[in-house]
Amino acid sequence: MSMTFGQDLIASLGEALDHASGTAGGAREHVVETPDVRSLREQLNMSQQEFSRAYKIPLPTLKGWEQGRRQPDATASAFLKVIARLPKETRDALIV
Repeated sequence: MSMTFGQDLIASLGEALDHASGTAGGAREHVVETPDVRSLREQLNMSQQEFSRAYKIPLPTLKGWEQGRRQPDATASAFLKVIARLPKETRDALIV
């Protein structure tokens, strides 16, 4: 028997409430670990402008991450982790 959209929506909301209260079983939660962008940039001894230009990250996006208004998504987090592991010579070559 197929549910109507309304019934499906109500069932989904019930599942969300169960998950939020910790009573749901089988729900998966994906946690994206985000690096401390400001700390990374400061460790590299780069200004926001230099970091933004070198790694092709829009300056408003970088500022939003550093100020806590936004969080890097999974792809950006992976990119930031790669940046953190780059050898100094490679990082220096990226700064134009």
